[in-house]
Amino acid sequence: MSRAFIILVWGLLCAPTLASAHAFLERAHPPAGAEIHDPPATVSLTFSEPVEPRYTSIEVQDATGKRIDTGEKSASGGGKTVSLGLPRLPPGRYRVLWHATSVDTHKTEGHYIFEVLP
Repeated sequence: MSRAFIILVWGLLCAPTLASAHAFLERAHPPAGAEIHDPPATVSLTFSEPVEPRYTSIEVQDATGKRIDTGEKSASGGGKTVSLGLPRLPPGRYRVLWHATSVDTHKTEGHYIFEVLP
């Protein structure tokens, strides 16, 4: 085998590919672990790459596990940000659960907690 061929194969095996990309959560509003006095009107999640809004979900639960989000889901920022409207939240702990499907069909998921203070 030629040295050039070996270098080419080695380079292809070691090079990252776009096919392995996933939409990772980059920012959240309210942020994970936040303790806030003003209840948010929405939860907004920004991912590292565009997601398919139709196959991406956000759910907000109260401390008892009851789903409390009531708003419409929307996408912005070139498909990287997904937002969900919330009712007026009373003081308490809230859990945000999300499932994202990137435009290349890879799936990621996660959750975090934030608290609305009195």
